[in-house]
Amino acid sequence: MVETPEALFIEEHLFTDDGDVPNNPSLPLIVYRAVLETGPRAAAACEVLFAGNDWSAAWVDGIYAHHHYHSTAHEALGIAAGSVRVRLGGESGKTVELRAGDVVVIPAGVAHKSEGASPDLVVVGAYPGGRTPDMRRPGAQECERARRNITEVALPTCDPVYGTSGPLFERWRGAIGAERGPPGAGPARQRQRPE
Repeated sequence: MVETPEALFIEEHLFTDDGDVPNNPSLPLIVYRAVLETGPRAAAACEVLFAGNDWSAAWVDGIYAHHHYHSTAHEALGIAAGSVRVRLGGESGKTVELRAGDVVVIPAGVAHKSEGASPDLVVVGAYPGGRTPDMRRPGAQECERARRNITEVALPTCDPVYGTSGPLFERWRGAIGAERGPPGAGPARQRQRPE
């Protein structure tokens, strides 16, 4: 497990249901800046880090250039090399630039797509709890079917980068607690491959 630095830079983005993409009204998408090692062994090191924190079923590739989301699993994306502009939250969402060393944790239901990447882009994706995600595209019928799945996805037991005491774990437990009552009242999350 990596120790949480005092000056960790985190971005949070919360996206609402737009009728075509459910997004996730409870859990914010989290971006950690410059938390991964970079260099020739960065992808392998990222896979080991994620797996050590129970985010497995890892894959190494890029990010699809079409809007998609997973209604049955959360997803962690580690940028091992290069850079990519990612549209988050669907067509009316927000574009974020990710660079080598960054990690984005995408809650179940939040749409994402590549809007352009450097030729050397290498992304490591992983999912908590050993699950395989589904693949959904925007559309009212898909959105309706996905909403129930999203509410049943459990919270992960660990932050993919920092383990049991990581910022993601704290923020997501806090979001669920604020919405449902006492802290710790949420389930645990799943993992899978698509990006």
